[in-house]
This record gives sequence, structure tokens and C-alpha cells, in this order.
Amino acid sequence: MPIHANHVPRLSSVQCLSPSGLHRMAYAEWGDPENPRVLVCVHGLTRCGRDFDAMARAFADDYRVVCPDVVGRGQSDWLRNAAGYVVPQYASDMVTLIARLGVATVDWFGTSMGGLIGMGLAGLPDSPIRNMVLNDVGPHIDASSLVRIGQYVGIPKRFASMDEAVDYLWSISSSFGPHTREEWRTLSEPLLKADGDGYVLRYDPAIGAAFSAVPAEAIAAGEAILWASLAAFPGRTLIVRGEQSDLLSRTTLEQMLAHAQHARAVEIPGVGHAPTFVHDDQIRIARRFFDGYAD
Repeated sequence: MPIHANHVPRLSSVQCLSPSGLHRMAYAEWGDPENPRVLVCVHGLTRCGRDFDAMARAFADDYRVVCPDVVGRGQSDWLRNAAGYVVPQYASDMVTLIARLGVATVDWFGTSMGGLIGMGLAGLPDSPIRNMVLNDVGPHIDASSLVRIGQYVGIPKRFASMDEAVDYLWSISSSFGPHTREEWRTLSEPLLKADGDGYVLRYDPAIGAAFSAVPAEAIAAGEAILWASLAAFPGRTLIVRGEQSDLLSRTTLEQMLAHAQHARAVEIPGVGHAPTFVHDDQIRIARRFFDGYAD
């Protein structure tokens, strides 16, 4: 059976600006490049845009789906100054990307860090974001999850084989929920690159230093900005929570529903941080929301 052209990604990049100079942000694009209905999907802290391959294929007949590798990850450049690995820089890069796409508005699906970027951008005056899904993230991040993430992010790893690398990634990501070995390998391979006779992770280890170096005052200030941004966003928001999440608590979820103008929530059983949206039941949640039938 032939593969439909909409279901094959086109790989491209856009040049972005940071205080330390220019950098290239890679992205995968699916669907009709002339379709004005655009869905931007943004990944978590150490992941990449190819996390969304399954969802992009499901949406590609009706959307132009764009999945960037946030700078420092995947096929994108690494920043010269690790201090640039922060949400304001990422949001600036997304504005550049959306300008490249040539559309006035987009829908947004953000997992974890991708949701923080979406919140930061959505509350700005004249934001291009129309509706957004926040996948297992909110303005307040529980401290226990920060400790867990800090135990592995930025720590150099080298693997003798792809299978060893896939096993390692599962060991730090089993909270994503049940996946077959094939599904997990598909999610893992884009995160790895060959290095001599082995493999290494395809993200800048300096992201770990930037993650651990943020002072408590800056964290509190950033959280306040995100709460205000969420409250200012005039579009519709769907908040997805993994039932066993250690990053988005039910208390924070309830506060988000109270702050946001037009928000609903759904909890996915048997999953922690964060649902991958590679399975049909999860993809249907996003589909119903973006089609105007949020749960």
C-alpha cells in the first residue's frame, strides 16, 4: 500500500537569533504546505520533534503539522552560551518559526517544556496561538519532579549499542506509560546519534547546567509570569494530566482551571509524566479538542 505524501515528514530549518549569535532550529513538517490550518507540536526537556510522528500522521490530512527540535536538541544547533536555554529564548525561536510558516495563527500542542513555551507565548498581546493543549505541565512544577529530572539531565552517557541506549532511555522514562518495544525504539532512535562504535544522546549536555543553575528567585518569578500568561490567554486550553504525574499535581491542575479563561482538563490513567500521544486513545483526545469537541 503506497504511503500518502501527507504522512511523510519534510525536514527543514529556520535561522533564529539569540544574544550570543545566530542558530539554526530544525523542524519536521507534515501535511499540505499550503494548508492555513497549522498545528505546532513542541516536545519536552531532552526530547525532540520526532516524538510527534504518530500524532502528526493522524492529523496530517487536515492540518499542516510542524514539529520543531528546540535549540540544543535533535537536529538543531547548540547555543554558544548555555544561559540561553530558557523559555524566553525558546518562545522567541517559535515566533521566528511561525513567521517562516507564513500564517497568522496556529494551534499548539506542548508536552512538558513545550507546554511552558506555549504558555509563555500564548498570553502575549496578539499571540499567534489560537488554542492549545498543555500536556502534563503547568506554571507550577512540583519539586519532586525537578529532583528526579536533575538526576539524569545533562549527565554524559555513551552506549555500546542501540539496544543499550533504548534500555537506558526507558529506565528514565518509564513513567510515559506502557509501550511496546517497537514503539519505544521508534521514540528513542531520533534522540541518539552514532559516535564511533557506539551511540550518544543527541542533546547539548549544557542543558543540564542551565537546568540546575536557575536560582529559586528566578523560578518563582518565572512561575508568576506563566500564571499571568495563562490567565491572559483568550483561547481554549485543554490540560492533560497523567494520572500518576509527579510534575503536574491535581492541586495545580485545579488552580489552572480557575485561572484560565476557557480551560478543560482530562486525566489519562496508568501514565505519569508524560503521556506520549502515540496511541490512538490519546490521539483522539487531542483530535476532539482541536476539532472543537473537548472532553
